[in-house]
Amino acid sequence: QVQFVESGGGLVQPGGSLRLSCVASGFSLEYYAVGWFRQAPGKEREGVSCMSSSNGDTYYADSVKGRFTISRNNAKNTVYLQMNNLKPEDTAVYYCAAPVRVGVSGMVPPPPTYDYWGQGTQVTVSS
Repeated sequence: QVQFVESGGGLVQPGGSLRLSCVASGFSLEYYAVGWFRQAPGKEREGVSCMSSSNGDTYYADSVKGRFTISRNNAKNTVYLQMNNLKPEDTAVYYCAAPVRVGVSGMVPPPPTYDYWGQGTQVTVSS
């Protein structure tokens, strides 16, 4: 059974930092591009960042560029998202997913055959 389990979210003040983790079981992340998506209440899901499986190429949405850093530890089958200088508009539920790719309009989520979305982790940025 494939499971993606996200953790590390919480309540943080503007300007603060959080580090999200996503551990996969039943699915080897090292062969796939992995990414983070987020969804705020009343908004569509947004691709935040992803990393390739091969050369470590990364992608960041303009809204998080310079503040967020994605990384992966294939030995631990885990992907991370370091989030610094958080803003209230970063408030959302964050999900990891694989495989992902970058299209002309941003990140493309996995196809239906890879519908392994976890429960996500809530990030709330508020003073």
